[in-house]
Amino acid sequence: MANTYTQLYVQFVFSVKRRQNLIKESFRDELEKVMCGIITNQKCKTYAIYCNPDHTHIFVGMHPAISPSKLMEQVKSGSSKWLNEKKFISGKFYWQNGYGAFTYSKSHIDRVVKYILNQPEHHKKQTFRDEYLSLLKKFEVEYDAKYLFEWYD
Repeated sequence: MANTYTQLYVQFVFSVKRRQNLIKESFRDELEKVMCGIITNQKCKTYAIYCNPDHTHIFVGMHPAISPSKLMEQVKSGSSKWLNEKKFISGKFYWQNGYGAFTYSKSHIDRVVKYILNQPEHHKKQTFRDEYLSLLKKFEVEYDAKYLFEWYD
């Protein structure tokens, strides 16, 4: 893609189907590496990733040849296939439909990386639902509550 220059930084947030706490510490690191490999294979760069028990945050430098929706399709389908092949959980693993995607400028990279890597501490103070709704509000994303993630709090 000659003469194509971009600076696209996106935080993706998505949830385990039915918001179940299925991502265990025993395989979290390995799952994150699989996801990073998928992202790299799509010519994107992972700046930070953290798989909470029921949801995931990934901060990515996007390549201009791939859309956010295509990247999420690849990450979610590839990681769920890997989890199901490894049989880390009983039954089938699925990610919930949809995701949040929030863009940042280069000057925000360090702050977003710290935020994502600090997820365990962050969620001692704030639920995933409150966190997600605050991101939607902060970024002024219009949404219909009936199409948000399934909440089981």
